Amino acid sequence: MRKIPLARLLLMGIATSCAVPAPAAAQSFELVELQREMNALLATRPGEYGIAAIDLDDGSTAAVNGQIPFPMASTVKLAIAGAYLSEVDQGRRSLNDIIGGRTAARAMEAMIVHSDNLAADQLFATLGGPAKVQQWVRSHNISGMRIDRTIAQLLRERGHLADIKDVATPVAMVELLRILDRGTALSSQSRAYLLGLMSQCRTGTRRIRALLPVGTLVEDKTGTLDGITNDVGFITMPDGRRVAIAVFARGGRDRQPVIAQVSRMIYDRLADGVRNAVAAFMKLR
Repeated sequence: MRKIPLARLLLMGIATSCAVPAPAAAQSFELVELQREMNALLATRPGEYGIAAIDLDDGSTAAVNGQIPFPMASTVKLAIAGAYLSEVDQGRRSLNDIIGGRTAARAMEAMIVHSDNLAADQLFATLGGPAKVQQWVRSHNISGMRIDRTIAQLLRERGHLADIKDVATPVAMVELLRILDRGTALSSQSRAYLLGLMSQCRTGTRRIRALLPVGTLVEDKTGTLDGITNDVGFITMPDGRRVAIAVFARGGRDRQPVIAQVSRMIYDRLADGVRNAVAAFMKLR
């Protein structure tokens, strides 16, 4: 199926939104329905959720609590990976470098696929610590994200639910995802390498992936702490379009099923947008 710029047809299921919706005239039907469904779902669930999604083809976004900072937990490991791979692209480092008794490639795989905290801290140390990764994030004009501590330090302090350190807004996280996927932060080789690792994520089978149709390509990274359940990554739609999604959850219970339901809502609304756009186009012929 030919990719259709849904924003141009005003049938795209994702458009700019936040806690206070834009005037109704500026919203597509799919966006209104998506916002209604997400808000109705979250109203019945305890805890607090932050959601953002961006269509990587046209940049249209949707968000619920998109500007509220949430603890990143292990989703910060995507920023570590991005910072390290950018130095590989610059020739300053190599995936064959030895870090903590293993190659950087093995450490990266352990960090992204299995969410290995020791591997993350070894890569942190090699880069010069959290401040260096924060510097890399800022160099790409990503605001709303702060990286303060190593994973070991974060786990020792355990002030997770109300923490103001090592947090990101959902909008900032999807901007990081966009930069990794479509920006100039990584070479095509490094991008493919990172996405390949994310596609093998072993810790998120009950989150973004759980309710999507069998065979849907998902590349994600989870984050989990006491009372914190996150999943961020990419969903490839049936027509080939890619969506970056971030879902942060804190407090309450049943956080994983909610992440799965929200992800399916986003998927379905985008798929509906494609079907509606094609139907409208065919009627005009």
